[in-house]
Amino acid sequence: MLKDDKYENLASAPYPIVIFDIDGTLINTIDLIVASYRHALMSVVGEEGDETEIRRWIGRPLMDAFGSLHPDKAPELLDTYLEWNHQHTPEMLAEYEGVSQMIDDLLDSSLRIGAATSKRREPARWCLELAGLAGRVPLLAAAEDTTAHKPHPEPLLHALAHLGGHPSEAVYVGDAVVDIQAAHAAGMDSIAVTWGAGVERDLRDGQPTAMVNTIGQLTNILLGSSPTLTTPPSEGIF
Repeated sequence: MLKDDKYENLASAPYPIVIFDIDGTLINTIDLIVASYRHALMSVVGEEGDETEIRRWIGRPLMDAFGSLHPDKAPELLDTYLEWNHQHTPEMLAEYEGVSQMIDDLLDSSLRIGAATSKRREPARWCLELAGLAGRVPLLAAAEDTTAHKPHPEPLLHALAHLGGHPSEAVYVGDAVVDIQAAHAAGMDSIAVTWGAGVERDLRDGQPTAMVNTIGQLTNILLGSSPTLTTPPSEGIF
């Protein structure tokens, strides 16, 4: 298991380019998203919504999730979700301790960083602002920027094109299986984080390049002070 010790060798950072998911990775919006889904389902179709199932939807565009559940009610479900989510975002969004410092450390080390999310641009920007990250993530690839969405690689490749690099130089960091799948499809390495929406077993089955439990572990990998990256073994998280 990785240590949370302060990184040591900035010159050995394995990836010049780091692209992040937002929800459940950079910002703690999981309770907000789950509650928003539940409110929409109960209000429109009278269903409570199972939290475990809802967590597996996180990372997909909202319309895809609602369309797979209730195609005829998807627009109404989406509008109800968005209204409730917007109203409750300021009170329910939370920061992950250590993310702000990690971003500063990556920028200080001249890494090129960005975010690729299934969120629409304005809500994504607002969430970054509320979390104190506005203006510090130089590139934001949002839902409006591509016609295909995760697990399709297009959002990641769109971000990569604007950051100016090759997939072999980049890693995608996310908390959902669709994040790992999108990275695989894009030809990028992937790091799965366990503090977001994903179920640890599902994340492991997705075969990320690495899986981490803490911001400190993630920082160590991205700045090159961790052991060599390998696919996480079935018996434990490296």
